[in-house]
Amino acid sequence: MQTIELRDGRTVLVDDTAAADADRPTLVWHHESPHTGVLFEPLRSLAADRGLRLLAFTRPGYGAADPLPGRSVADGARDLAQVLDALGIARVAVFGGSGGGPHALAAAALLPDRVAAVTTVASPAPFVDTPAWWDGMADDGGLRAAIAGREARLTWAATADFDPSQFVDTDWAALDGDWAALGRDATAAGGSGLQGGADDDVAFVTDWGFPLSAVTVPTVVVHGTRDRVVPVAHGRALAEAVPHATYEERPHDGHIAVLSTVPSLMDRLAATLRG
Repeated sequence: MQTIELRDGRTVLVDDTAAADADRPTLVWHHESPHTGVLFEPLRSLAADRGLRLLAFTRPGYGAADPLPGRSVADGARDLAQVLDALGIARVAVFGGSGGGPHALAAAALLPDRVAAVTTVASPAPFVDTPAWWDGMADDGGLRAAIAGREARLTWAATADFDPSQFVDTDWAALDGDWAALGRDATAAGGSGLQGGADDDVAFVTDWGFPLSAVTVPTVVVHGTRDRVVPVAHGRALAEAVPHATYEERPHDGHIAVLSTVPSLMDRLAATLRG
């Protein structure tokens, strides 16, 4: 992990699979909530098999990355621009899973000269306090607390327990198989996951700082119909709001199982970067 200092004095951590081979096409992975910032398997090997340089940076408040209370989703794009400048990278594709999805979309909207394409899986849509936004969430306590602000969200997190009903059978199979490292990473986030998670949720239920109509690069949105963490209505809303987005709905997948699409989605992003 590399530490990069941003212009405002904050530091972020960057995990980079091919810093010594800077000529490779670069894919930026935007992590789920919570995360440590480490690129785990199978992400690393999937990228390597496709000749991609894969990097990720830790969002404020997670791991050893300095917090930024009150941050917006758009702030992530501004941080990414500085990370790319520091690494001398001109052009990337971006990929966001779950809580990383909004941040990947922000990069595509606000850095169109640097982002060639964007893909999201199981991503939330911009907040609208309607039944359609909430319906189907097995545990909406964190997001509802976030509406009241950061302190309320932190207070909620201090006593909240994980609800296993959020995951369907195919999710548990994925966590026991190819995506076991994702579960370990979320657990390893520990205390920083509470702070970073609170800031993520507050950002999700406030103005993202950009309209989805500003995402004009090639976009793929994938969602599982059985998702009980971020219900499928969110994927449909994203696909409808992003101009010319390609939408894929997976009828048997929940929130984790939908990651089975990552290899084919990486293929598409690699082809765009090399096009």
